[in-house]
Parts: sequence; C-alpha cells; structure tokens
Amino acid sequence: MSSRLLVNSIRHTGASSDSITFDNAGKSAFTGGVSGNLSAASSASTITLDMGTACHHTVTLAHNTTFADPSNEVAGQSGSIIITQDGTGSRTAAWNSAWKWIGGTAPTLSTAAGAVDRIDYLVVAAGNIQAVASLDVK
Repeated sequence: MSSRLLVNSIRHTGASSDSITFDNAGKSAFTGGVSGNLSAASSASTITLDMGTACHHTVTLAHNTTFADPSNEVAGQSGSIIITQDGTGSRTAAWNSAWKWIGGTAPTLSTAAGAVDRIDYLVVAAGNIQAVASLDVK
C-alpha cells in the first residue's frame, strides 16, 4: 500500500526573504541557497553507495576498489562523489556496468597521495547512471 500527500500550494517564508514554493502545476521555486549533505563512505574493496542517504558522497581510498551499482537510486537524482587518495596514493577504482561514461570508458583516477577527483552523475534509470569526471581537482 502506498500513500500520497496531495498539496495544491505550499509556501514557507522564514525570517529572511528565502523561500520554497510548490504549486499545483508541479513546479517548484527556491530563493536562497539549497544544499544537500555529504555522506562519507568507507573505503573497501567494493563500495556500494546508498543514494537514499544523500546525493553527494565522499570517500578516502585506502584500497583499490570497485564502485558497485548503488542502492536506492532514483531516476532524476544527481550529485557528486568526491574521491580522495589516502597518504599512500596509487589507489585504483573500477566501476560496475551501471555507471555509463563518455565514450564508454571509465576515467583513470588521479593517483598522487592526497589527490582529489570528483565524479558527477545523473541517474537516468535504475542501473543506468551517466557520469563524468573532474580529475586532480585543486
């Protein structure tokens, strides 16, 4: 059994001029900043991100790893994964086939100790996550 909350219009305005509005045409508007939390993943030989906990994830690699097909992804969800090499560096990452890359090839992560890479993604459907990489972010 599922439940739904149907609302024709909601508007909340705080002490400042920041607000969020949802209307009955399915549109939403935000004034002021909108942010999401960063969820820290643990380094392991396989990392399964739980996209139900956050859109943005961080991990410091202390292992060579495979990023598995995430759990709880929802079509339309987007976010980032911040990947940092530990003090040793030279950690590698492989990607489950759910991750789709430009040209069909996953990036090679930066390997210097402390190097930071960012993966941005959009969930197109369960098992279909389009991703791009920003490497060696400084």
